[in-house]
Amino acid sequence: MTIDSDRTRAFVQRAWDDDIVPTLTEYIRIPAKSPMFDAHWAEHGHLERAVGLITDWARRRKIEGLAIEVVRLPGRTPVILMEAPGTGGDTVLLYGHCDKQPEMVGWAADAGPWIPVRRGNRLFGRGAGDDGYAAFAALTAIEALQAQGVAHRRCVVLIEASEESGSPDLPAYVEALADRIRPGLVVCLDSGCGDYDHLWATTSLRGIISGTLTVEVLSEGVHSGAASGIVPSSFRILRQLLGRIEDERTGEILVRECHVDVPPGRLTEVQAVAAVLGGDVGHGFPLVTGMRPVTLDPVQALLNNTWRPALAVTGVDGMPSLADAGNVLRPKTAVKLSLRLPPTADAPRAAQRVKEVLEAEPPYGARVTFSTGERPGTGWDAPVMADWLRDSVTRASRAYFNAPPMFDGLGGSIPFMSMLGERFPQAQFLVTGVMGPGSNAHGPNEFIDLPTGVKVTACVAQVLADHGAARR
Repeated sequence: MTIDSDRTRAFVQRAWDDDIVPTLTEYIRIPAKSPMFDAHWAEHGHLERAVGLITDWARRRKIEGLAIEVVRLPGRTPVILMEAPGTGGDTVLLYGHCDKQPEMVGWAADAGPWIPVRRGNRLFGRGAGDDGYAAFAALTAIEALQAQGVAHRRCVVLIEASEESGSPDLPAYVEALADRIRPGLVVCLDSGCGDYDHLWATTSLRGIISGTLTVEVLSEGVHSGAASGIVPSSFRILRQLLGRIEDERTGEILVRECHVDVPPGRLTEVQAVAAVLGGDVGHGFPLVTGMRPVTLDPVQALLNNTWRPALAVTGVDGMPSLADAGNVLRPKTAVKLSLRLPPTADAPRAAQRVKEVLEAEPPYGARVTFSTGERPGTGWDAPVMADWLRDSVTRASRAYFNAPPMFDGLGGSIPFMSMLGERFPQAQFLVTGVMGPGSNAHGPNEFIDLPTGVKVTACVAQVLADHGAARR
């Protein structure tokens, strides 16, 4: 039996209106911060509340044979594993996560990270689109098929709770659960979309080096009038060190090991995306009046965001607030660096080289350290999409978005994709998501565009149906 797109659309719309949106609203209220941002996550219990919300919702689904298990390894965040038997021997792995980024500042006066606010078709609050909706969308897609009697293969829904920390707990779970997963198809719902008018399939993800650069010059702060001009400022030394790895005028990364050649096929994809998005590539961000992007060339902007390294300073320590800043030459300055890498760059090798460059011959003999609290994350370049999957994605996008699909790279990282790609090299991948222009994942006023959530859910149902037919 083939899937009926009209019935699927209606079923999924009802599920979102009646069940998913109310539950997502409650999910937003839970400050389920990832372990990197809540060292006492186990005692606080917020991740467990998120897990409980999802599993309670899942138990109410009318999915034949659905088995729900919360897997816990000692000292690690939990993983939700849900299995719908389906037919045949192949397995589809549907992935998402339930942990969240921290609060950030700048939310609207009537909103906040843990305060759900509905404005039209958008639901504001931390984590709904990144990526709390994933479990609900995955199960609803399966349920929509079964409501029509459409066959699907065995589906495993895996929801982790440490993705926003770089998925440090996931390798242990992948090892422990490998025999229960072994996917022929992976559907990841943690990606983004270039607009809300197409189904977007992510073809590459950047890697990341995250670490803290610390410069120490004194054992304690001293009066700046007495010391300045004699003791060098730790901030000035920090500026010099950052200049070793980044051109301050252009943002170009100067460490050769952080660069790769762009594959011709990916360049073609970038050019196709640039033709669709045009000038919107650099204007989907809340730039202040008069501010302009690094480049107005959409092709170069997309390459900068997907296949070229880029540095961001995401945190600082050792500096008092402006209100508390006296005339003191501070003993140290420390900054958190987030260095995005091209998908195929060797992250551990690049991290080692960055450390060597930053720590070599410190100016004035200052104490300089670069420590990576997280394991460097290698990016991911998708395998060639099988004909049946590309046809299915095209069919789904045209059915539910009334437009062809778009294929592009994502500037962010999803560590699980690299892990799965290495462990299951024969698997096919559909990496997609709902976080599009203005949705501001990780930042203030984050939102999920609800119509896009509905359409992506329906598209996943289409792909699961086609997978069931293709592998018979």
